[in-house]
Amino acid sequence: MADNALQSLGGYPVALVIFAGIAIFLVLRLRAVLGKRVGFEKPQSPPPGRAAAPVIDGQALPAQTGRDVPDPRSELGQRLMQIVNNDPQFDPPHFITQAEAAFRAIVTGFANGDRAALQALLTPHVYETFAAAIAAREAAGERQRTEIKSIPSISIEDAQLSGDLAVVVVRFISAQTNEKLDQNGTPIPGSAETGDVSDLWTFERHLRGPDKNWRLAAARSA
Repeated sequence: MADNALQSLGGYPVALVIFAGIAIFLVLRLRAVLGKRVGFEKPQSPPPGRAAAPVIDGQALPAQTGRDVPDPRSELGQRLMQIVNNDPQFDPPHFITQAEAAFRAIVTGFANGDRAALQALLTPHVYETFAAAIAAREAAGERQRTEIKSIPSISIEDAQLSGDLAVVVVRFISAQTNEKLDQNGTPIPGSAETGDVSDLWTFERHLRGPDKNWRLAAARSA
């Protein structure tokens, strides 16, 4: 009877109780080191308003802060893919980089009255509009000084393919300082403006044409 009492405790074998205690101790130690899971852990999702890095031609495209490339599975992404399918050289992330360079060049070119630079970046109709505004400014004896301090956001808002004419609408959010100067280069009182500017610019290109450059076809504040 004494041997049976030593070999059991409350109806359970002593060895089983000891092993159970060791197992509980190890579990508690592992939880202390690894932490515990509460419910189902979801994979990390991109920040609100930012799509995961899209995939085009089997390659993941890096997501840049403030540079929004539509998800190719979205309706807008599908319209962009139509352009990609008709022009293998068209790459949406690279297009955004080119659009930013064009934006800076056009804004600066207009402020400086650089007609040659503008003519290479604008459609003929838009160039005529810009050239007329520059001529009116010169006739008034005024100059324009513009500084783009930053462009925190660039996003593709729309895309269309009609025949061989590809159109992409881009929204630019930029921080600018604009000021009018007289013919002596002196700032005109009350003309200085500083703040964020939201612009919708429409770029277009004939995919089958000899000109490989995207040109500004329309611009408006929005």
